[in-house]
Amino acid sequence: MVTVTKLVSVVTAVHAPGSRFLPDAYKSLLTQELPDGWDWQWVIQEDGETDAVTPHVPADPRVTFGQGRPGRAAMARTMALSRAEGEFIKVLDADDMLTPGTLARDLSAVTDNAGISWATSRVLDLLPDGSTVGFDQDPPEGPIERGAVLDHWKAHDYRAQVHPATLFVRRDLLFALGGWMALPASEDTGLLLALNAVGRGWFTAETGLLYRKWPGQVTSQTAHVQEGERQARMAVVEARARALAALETWRVDAS
Repeated sequence: MVTVTKLVSVVTAVHAPGSRFLPDAYKSLLTQELPDGWDWQWVIQEDGETDAVTPHVPADPRVTFGQGRPGRAAMARTMALSRAEGEFIKVLDADDMLTPGTLARDLSAVTDNAGISWATSRVLDLLPDGSTVGFDQDPPEGPIERGAVLDHWKAHDYRAQVHPATLFVRRDLLFALGGWMALPASEDTGLLLALNAVGRGWFTAETGLLYRKWPGQVTSQTAHVQEGERQARMAVVEARARALAALETWRVDAS
């Protein structure tokens, strides 16, 4: 019998309207197979304190659930980190689903390739009718060099070539960077660009996430694309990434 000694902590922020999708996210976790000696834990944190989420949280000893004052996704994920015990942190939004093998591929990308401290993978948008749509700017599978995400993001109207909803990252690096940015949205993009400013990443061409599109998701709301706020968010995201890139002592991929 193999004794599990290492964990991947899957961190999920959820708000009440999206809680009905948690069972699908859980099913996708159950398909994951990790190398001997590894397992996952699922750390769910509600953005708020309602009675709506608890009924959808599975009764599994690998799953923990917490609640707290509302502050949007960045704060919920940060609060979830208090219960995350893994050497690596994987993001999974409450309304999304991992594809089979995703965690193993992410783990291999970071542990088998020298100088890689975070990983991402291909995404398919999951539309309400059940069909899927891919992204036409995926990079080749392999390393993502420092600064490459910022360059692409700036040249493509603040759209990165890899999706922050697929992030898999070393726990120590996540904490060192302060985690997700304290923004009303784009907090995960802020983290992605910060990671790319200080270290090399990896892109896996095999689909790792089904990104659900539905009317209640935060990114579908009008406020998300309000130009004044959007420009302010992007300015702060870029400034953080450039400041980190300028501090050579922050480099984590010197090996």
